[in-house]
Amino acid sequence: MVSRVIPVDPFDLVIFGGTGDLARRKILPGLFRRYCSGQMPTGSRVIGAARSEITVEEYRETVREAIHEFSKAKCDEAALEEFLALLGYVAVDARGESGWGELKEALRDDDDIVRAFYFSVGPSLFGDLAEQLRTHGLTNPEVRIVVEKPFGHDLESARALNAELARHFQETQIYRIDHYLGKETVQNLMAVRFGNMLFEPLWNAQYVDHIQITVAETVGVGGRGSYYDKSGAMRDMVQNHLMQLLCLIAMEPPARFEPDAVRDEKLKVIRALDPVDPESIVRGQYTSDGELNSYREDVENPASKTESFVAMKCYISNWRWANTPFYLRTGKRLSAQASEIAVVFKDAPHSIFGMDAGRHRNMLSIRLQPNEGMTLGVTIKEPGPGGMRLVDVPLDMSFADALGPDAEDAPDAYERLIMDVIRGNQTLFMRGDEVEAAWAWTDPLIEGWERRGDHPKPYDAGSTGPDDAAFLINKDGRRWRGIKT
Repeated sequence: MVSRVIPVDPFDLVIFGGTGDLARRKILPGLFRRYCSGQMPTGSRVIGAARSEITVEEYRETVREAIHEFSKAKCDEAALEEFLALLGYVAVDARGESGWGELKEALRDDDDIVRAFYFSVGPSLFGDLAEQLRTHGLTNPEVRIVVEKPFGHDLESARALNAELARHFQETQIYRIDHYLGKETVQNLMAVRFGNMLFEPLWNAQYVDHIQITVAETVGVGGRGSYYDKSGAMRDMVQNHLMQLLCLIAMEPPARFEPDAVRDEKLKVIRALDPVDPESIVRGQYTSDGELNSYREDVENPASKTESFVAMKCYISNWRWANTPFYLRTGKRLSAQASEIAVVFKDAPHSIFGMDAGRHRNMLSIRLQPNEGMTLGVTIKEPGPGGMRLVDVPLDMSFADALGPDAEDAPDAYERLIMDVIRGNQTLFMRGDEVEAAWAWTDPLIEGWERRGDHPKPYDAGSTGPDDAAFLINKDGRRWRGIKT
């Protein structure tokens, strides 16, 4: 199978925070891979913008080092030199006047050139940058801005941020990026559901027993302690990443694969989510295993009540999913790194094989990481004599095995999403009302445990999380899957 790379139109991309960690690790190495693939035309330019007073040559050397360290591109040094020649740099003060004239001069005054601004900075600067771009005449009706999460800290701040951006840009110009939506497997959720007659008729409460969504990490909070202790797993992961996965797995078929048609259906899912009872939420916080620090040591707050783990059971009140539980789980310092969606189908209404055959269920496992792919569990007869003994076997499709080199060369999440910005395709980006609806559902849960003074349950680093999380699903006669001790 040969993948088709369709070049985008020439563009000018300005990366505010162009010397920062995200730019070095993801954005610039990703752009280099797109250049090597032939998708980024030579007429394009990338301009780093930050407060550092460095020369263009010094910036290019910084990018060279970042690409050598982080890029997976299979390109030679000649291609790297060509890519570096497309880079520029301007020192800019986001809240002052310095550098904006120079940045305007660096951009091409050509309506045929796509112009995009990537806000790879903290959310506190989003409004300042948007206002500066408008004030200094750097925008036009075709300009696009890319903003990174977090999109607010709660509903009030999200509304304020959306209003600030809306003062300067139309909604069609704002690209709220969540890299989870750029993952190949996440997009395949829609292909599997809406491209296969095999699954869509079964994708409802009549045939599905429950759905599990797990995003587990082995790492702790690392160098993000000061940010994470103000956010926690609910704000950092559930409100955005897990919410997006929930929407894609549960939404109705859109009329067309177009940005607003897809996002309208996702919004309906969020608005149909029931409030979650306190008994259906488990919060946890990792403790030291004797070698690694505890959460409180990592964030340097010995009295912290912030959660590093969340598990919950929730319901969607619509015809498709009435009374079907969705179990969500995410946490840090767990026993394995795994991101999985498991669609567990109901038992056959009647077993002709008797009690000795056991209980067997079909399950579709969609793995986001590691080893992206899908596994469909089916029931067959166990080989050999002695009667009809049933056993579950997997029909496994790992993308790396099924698609060969194309899977390895496929663009990663940031690469794909940046190219979608240049194309003007907002399908995989969150709309403002979608973000606000997610906060409107999340805020009461957070306010509830803060009002009650709840403490997160301790769990050992390297475990599967608090015991209460296992009880949450076990009491329903079900079991977590995806990570093991």
